[in-house]
Amino acid sequence: MAEKKQEDNLEEVKQKEPKKRGKLFLFIAGVLVLIIGAGIATYLLLFSGKGKAEGSHKEEKTNEKIALFSLDPFVLNLAEQGRFLKVTMQFELLNPSHEQVLTERVPHLRDAIITLLSSKSSDTLSSPEGKFQLKDELLLRANQAAGKDVFKNLYFTEFVMQ
Repeated sequence: MAEKKQEDNLEEVKQKEPKKRGKLFLFIAGVLVLIIGAGIATYLLLFSGKGKAEGSHKEEKTNEKIALFSLDPFVLNLAEQGRFLKVTMQFELLNPSHEQVLTERVPHLRDAIITLLSSKSSDTLSSPEGKFQLKDELLLRANQAAGKDVFKNLYFTEFVMQ
């Protein structure tokens, strides 16, 4: 009889184990579905919102009219003997209404630019980093020569060294 009770107990344990494993499998599957769902929701919230914000921001920028102020080309000697630079540039204005004031300040702008460019060597101007640094320095000097911050950016339209 003891053997029969043991057999009955073994059968009960065997029947309970598959139920426990099935519940465990369902629990793990449910947790995985929740994690994946939360990841997808987070991705959609973060990246779809940014795309819409950037798209509308780009539309606003394209609707703005960019005002450019051109100067005649500069041909000048560099700091090194026998080296020359020809550069043409255009300045982007913060406000198009500043253009009238700038036409009166052209001699001051040209003087500041010539003084800065003629102090540079061809080695510093030949690298991309040197050109970026030159742009920063030119913007600073040009705004100082104008008497207030009127320039937003500077574009080289021609840059030739000999």
